[in-house]
Amino acid sequence: MLEKIFKLSQNNTTIKAEMIAGFSTFLAMVYIVVVNPQILSQTGMDYGAVFVATCLAAAFGTAMMGLLSNYPIALAPGMGLNAFFTFGVVLGMGYSWQIALGCIFWSGILFLLLSLFKTRKWIINSIPQSLKYAISVGIGMFLAMIALQNSGIIVANNATIVGLGDIGSSESLLAMAGFFIITALFIRQIPGAIIIGIISISILALILGKIEYQGIISTPPSILPTFAQLDITAAFDLALLPVIFAFLFVDLFDTSGTLIAVADKANLLDEKGQLPRVEKALLADSSATVVGSLFGTSSTTSYIESAAGVVSGGRTGLTSMTTAVLFLLVLFLSPLAAMIPAYATAPALLFVAVLMMSSFNHIIWSDLSESAPSVITAIMMPLTFSIAEGIAMGFISFTVIKLLSGKVSELNISVYIITLLFSLKYLFI
Repeated sequence: MLEKIFKLSQNNTTIKAEMIAGFSTFLAMVYIVVVNPQILSQTGMDYGAVFVATCLAAAFGTAMMGLLSNYPIALAPGMGLNAFFTFGVVLGMGYSWQIALGCIFWSGILFLLLSLFKTRKWIINSIPQSLKYAISVGIGMFLAMIALQNSGIIVANNATIVGLGDIGSSESLLAMAGFFIITALFIRQIPGAIIIGIISISILALILGKIEYQGIISTPPSILPTFAQLDITAAFDLALLPVIFAFLFVDLFDTSGTLIAVADKANLLDEKGQLPRVEKALLADSSATVVGSLFGTSSTTSYIESAAGVVSGGRTGLTSMTTAVLFLLVLFLSPLAAMIPAYATAPALLFVAVLMMSSFNHIIWSDLSESAPSVITAIMMPLTFSIAEGIAMGFISFTVIKLLSGKVSELNISVYIITLLFSLKYLFI
């Protein structure tokens, strides 16, 4: 049955190799079941319910990817998107988490339609490459700021807006130690570097009496506080259109980049460098976002950590199915997840930020009409505490600079349309 579904021999793999690969992917990304509830619960969402929603969304999305596309790619609520959900939309703009979930739902529906009507390729190819990289960098900066804030390393300052916190405090020292551990383990190519770092700091905090032992295994918490609590009607508002587009664009770019990167490492691209069955992969991703919003979590997207499974030999959807089953088993470890403090997960955020900011290497610095809008895009995200504002400022600056510098031929209709929409938002909303 497994041979028929996943075509194991055709992909030169075995059941054992696929299961080992699935476990490797799981170790590389299981940190999200701890980090995501900590971020989303700051909106007032129930921590236990978000923990369950995270596990279920990851399991559903990953299983869908495995069954529909037969790719060894895992999904879970995306880093950066969860931060924008909490700090940008709810705490920043003042909307309820129910409305924010409604925005996730509509962004997922749009993504689903783009996948069904095969317009994704046109949209992605028409968006300036430099802005795609800049968005990744900006989200990295945004995550870094949140990580440093959660660990007490930076604090609010009335005179300078932001200042250095008490870096001699135990929380700050433990956070810095966690970042060093994760980075060192990653450099040594040790699987599960992020989760090992989080658990190590949590154990140190337990020894130092900073946290209390609450157990390890229990029945899963109730998902009812967040299940189907999204406000779809209120989210269908013109004022929230930039927010929905921000969720859509980031998910679209992140998913596309991840699919290509992981598939390339697994030698799954065709002779033209394109990904076969890409529509099915995108269908799985967009469906997971819609279902995830119903469970009660932010956008579910493909994870670059899937490369850990590919390196371990994963080549088919059986790798994804293994990872999905493991996410379901994590449901019974909720006491362990609830015990982990914010300063233990802050290093994970900072490390992911470092990885994302490496995209600045791809910016064409010799062309100011490309580099200037890229810098504006990236830097406006942490400074406005909003991914949406960064994307909007990036598109507007890109279009205006290209027009004024006489490079009209480098603009296309989709860039004009998106720039116009963002401009109207600032002028009339």
